Amino acid sequence: MVKMIDLKAFTNRHGQRIETTSVSATAAKTDFGRILETATAGGVVIITKHDVPKAVLISVEEFKALSKAAEGEIDTLSGEFDTLLARMQTPAWRAKMEAAFNATPKQMGKAAVAAARKRG
Repeated sequence: MVKMIDLKAFTNRHGQRIETTSVSATAAKTDFGRILETATAGGVVIITKHDVPKAVLISVEEFKALSKAAEGEIDTLSGEFDTLLARMQTPAWRAKMEAAFNATPKQMGKAAVAAARKRG
């Protein structure tokens, strides 16, 4: 069974929805067959304008692999954040944070020097 991809559901790196354009493989091959064959065979095609890279053409398989890699990184970071947040919710951490917010400038200076010495 072939899984369909929603071509209208893409967002850019800023999280904004972007318009997509699709063209049939036959029409694309008529205009740029060699370029399309390179991408579909696992290659990467960099499209330039005045010798400046403007776009990259890759296969759907490569796109899926790259997308999954990013998901894994996000899942890892999300897990680390959840662990840190849970630790910060304990009474001991809450007391430390309250002490930090209520510290005098002199106390903050001493704490900064102590932390710097710890790091070496």
